[in-house]
Amino acid sequence: MEDLKRIFIKGGVLSPSELKQILSYAKSLGLDTIHFGSRQDIIFPDHKINKEIDEQFHKLNTGMTSDPTFQNIVCSYVAADLFPSTSWLNGAAYLYLLESFKHQPKLKINISDPQQQLSPLFNGQLNFIASTFEDYWYLNLRLPHWEKPVNFPVLVYSWDIAKVAKTIEEIYQDADDVDELFMLLNNQIDTNSRTIETKLKVEFKPFPYYEGINRMGIHEYWLGLYWRNNKYYIDFLNDFCDFCLDNKIGKICITPWKSFIVKGIPSESKLALEKLLGRAGINVRHSLLELNWHLPVHDDEALALKTFIVRNFDQNDISTYGLTFGISNKSDNKIYFTSVVVEKNTLPNMVKDFEVRPTYNVLYSENFNPNTQKYLVYAQDVDKIELPGLLMELSKLYFEKLGEFEEEKPTKKEETIEKEVYQCADCLTVYDAEFGDTTANVTPGTSFKDVSSEYVCPVCEASKTTFELVKI
Repeated sequence: MEDLKRIFIKGGVLSPSELKQILSYAKSLGLDTIHFGSRQDIIFPDHKINKEIDEQFHKLNTGMTSDPTFQNIVCSYVAADLFPSTSWLNGAAYLYLLESFKHQPKLKINISDPQQQLSPLFNGQLNFIASTFEDYWYLNLRLPHWEKPVNFPVLVYSWDIAKVAKTIEEIYQDADDVDELFMLLNNQIDTNSRTIETKLKVEFKPFPYYEGINRMGIHEYWLGLYWRNNKYYIDFLNDFCDFCLDNKIGKICITPWKSFIVKGIPSESKLALEKLLGRAGINVRHSLLELNWHLPVHDDEALALKTFIVRNFDQNDISTYGLTFGISNKSDNKIYFTSVVVEKNTLPNMVKDFEVRPTYNVLYSENFNPNTQKYLVYAQDVDKIELPGLLMELSKLYFEKLGEFEEEKPTKKEETIEKEVYQCADCLTVYDAEFGDTTANVTPGTSFKDVSSEYVCPVCEASKTTFELVKI
């Protein structure tokens, strides 16, 4: 990332005209391709950008910087209206939320629907996750100097998200724990928070297939587009933006998987789109074996490793439906968001001057659900040639256990046993035959009928006839 500059695209959502402007700048650098980043941003080689071009980039509403202190907002708008979603959360709600951010965040912010899988929930530092209450969000915190992730003690109101995020950025270094942070925040701003009634629970859901031309409602389609080399050709993207503008398609959405999705394509425009894709030689039906991988940005070695593994998967004719895979350098210390991770080990200093084959670790998330954020070691220090077999073993293990971890079984409630007793109608004192009444010399096990007619209530001294049969 040190050799790259990023154009921040809030939530990965931009208009065709904005993308055309970015493409024209890229073209002026002598580039013929662009890259999409892991946080729904756009990537350029830093060495290609001169001062004049840099000034032009800064005029963009999206903003551009190589400064690692700034971050892009990740958002699940890309999945809205296409995949299962929280009932009150639609595309328009996301756009209003993104518009409310008037500052460039320095912390990684995720705004996500827990019902979808296309956008990660927990790999940000401020993770806003939709609750079942309309316009209220859970907040999971993974702040830089805190050892463990924690949950904010209240639900955050939609229209407070931007100011809550900005204020946390300003004060979090002064707080040692979430309670102190909550107190400092309330001293700084007024919010319309809500009490948390149930803890956040994210159920496991398989990763979806998201490529190709697919029906959206009755009169529209959506397009998912992915390229194997993670490089998107500028000339084609320019033509595609023109198609969007001509057909009144307002938004293009970048995914965290280095691909993009376009919604709201009119039915009458489908043929023109198919012709455009066909003339450019664009394949829109890759196997899910390829679509479910997350790779480091601009990393040719990781891309080659993925290609090697996917070819082995394909030759063995296996399925990885529902799983996601990631490749990472162990030294990166990243927060993963895939079911399975291949970590490349860092070579010891003593052998760095020698040609040594790299080794890898294979990790998998608990219950194969990346939202648990708990990773287990499956294999350590293995050679590249062993990886396909190990990953295929893991895939089979996933399918063997599929369904066992979809939902936690509710704990069995303690059975309630009904019991017949006699109760004083005046003071509600209970006579239970099991215990009798030692104060009146009535031994345990004596039924009420066998108690003397002179028996009186030990509390209010009402007569035996005052007692009535009841169930408790």
